[in-house]
Amino acid sequence: MTIISVYASLLAFLFVYLSIRTIRLRRSLGIALGHEENPDMLRAMRVQANCAEYVPIALLLIFLVESSAAHPLLVHALGTALVIGRVSHAIGVSRTPENFNFRVFGMTLTFAVLLVCAVYLLVIAVI
Repeated sequence: MTIISVYASLLAFLFVYLSIRTIRLRRSLGIALGHEENPDMLRAMRVQANCAEYVPIALLLIFLVESSAAHPLLVHALGTALVIGRVSHAIGVSRTPENFNFRVFGMTLTFAVLLVCAVYLLVIAVI
């Protein structure tokens, strides 16, 4: 089993949780499609969508880092930072009023993972 499998699994659990939460809110509000200008529905949709937008590219990049024979501690650090970042972002955006500290911390960690992976992969491609 590869290291990335652990983090992909944890993030899959997070995505399923966010999806179920969104579905339950849809049912309780009677909204089948879209958000019908309901701010709670829109917020739940965006939390789920944000996870769907950032996690795949981040996991792909971490997979490429791991496949390049990177030190396992680097791969674990990237995976851990991504999981913490995504959970933090989801917590921050899910709250009303929004907790910007959690949101900013989550996005900072997510961007850091993306950038560290990108730089690492470029460096090993050039060298």
